[in-house]
Amino acid sequence: MSHIIKTIFKSGKFTFGFSIISLVLLFILIYPIIDNRDPLAMIGQKFEPPNLNEYMKRNEEKGPEVERVLTEEEIRNAEIMAQFGLTAVVMDTGPIQLHLLGTDNFGRDMMCQLVAGTKSSLYIGLIAGSIATLVGLVVGLLAGYLGGTFDNFLSSLTNVFIVIPSFVILILISVSLSNTNIFSVGIIIGLTSWPWTARSVRAQTTSLRNRDHVNLSKLSGHSMPRIILKDILPYIASYVVMAFILQVASGILAEATISMLGLGPRNTATLGLMMYWAGTFNALFTGAWWAFFPMVVLITMITFSLNLMNSGLDQIFNPQIRS
Repeated sequence: MSHIIKTIFKSGKFTFGFSIISLVLLFILIYPIIDNRDPLAMIGQKFEPPNLNEYMKRNEEKGPEVERVLTEEEIRNAEIMAQFGLTAVVMDTGPIQLHLLGTDNFGRDMMCQLVAGTKSSLYIGLIAGSIATLVGLVVGLLAGYLGGTFDNFLSSLTNVFIVIPSFVILILISVSLSNTNIFSVGIIIGLTSWPWTARSVRAQTTSLRNRDHVNLSKLSGHSMPRIILKDILPYIASYVVMAFILQVASGILAEATISMLGLGPRNTATLGLMMYWAGTFNALFTGAWWAFFPMVVLITMITFSLNLMNSGLDQIFNPQIRS
């Protein structure tokens, strides 16, 4: 086992991808220890920009006595109020809360949401990837090993799912559900993403079922489950791992896509849902880059690192590429 791990980490692509995903995991694990505020708490104003500099100035020893320059909008409001004999009072001259990445349209801290959203998206990706890989593996192994009518039936079922775009099925199921959460979205994505894994596993199983060691097990009277688990599955284990990594990446992208359409999990934070709110409240056109750009960067980093890891594994275990 240690030899395999050493061989894997000799791949530059896998090591680089693994380093990126490790940094993301460290970020979502360590930051909540530093800042444990509720990511859904409305603690600021709409689309407040990152305020690290202002936070440091206003929260020093003489923070409550620090005066700040009024914005143009506040000056206009003060002039209007003065016409009616009223005095504008600035309530936020004391210490303020830190928003490293500003706030969103609801005044929620973006950094706290980014951490929670990354966790949720990774959970969804892992759930979807596990289900898609498991279903595809079972269908592919059975179809490839049994052959005949059973193979034709499972292959036809797989082709039906491939012909009908999985994204359309995903949208229809999401619309039909009255309430969606992280687990239900992950399950839905997983149940609509298995066909390509099943087709690839079937092709490899078909080429293995007539090998000498498999025929020897048949002649020895071993059961079908034992032959599949002991004589076939180990030969395609590396592909199963690569398929799982790709399915996780696809699950994260699928969640972001349906969430941007307003069909994702509710009452929680995900990267896709954060982008949905940013688009709904025109963050792009109002210059609030902090409301959408960090999510784009994180989704890109996660999917890029997973694809790099998959490419590195393929480079190691695929004889044609290795040669």
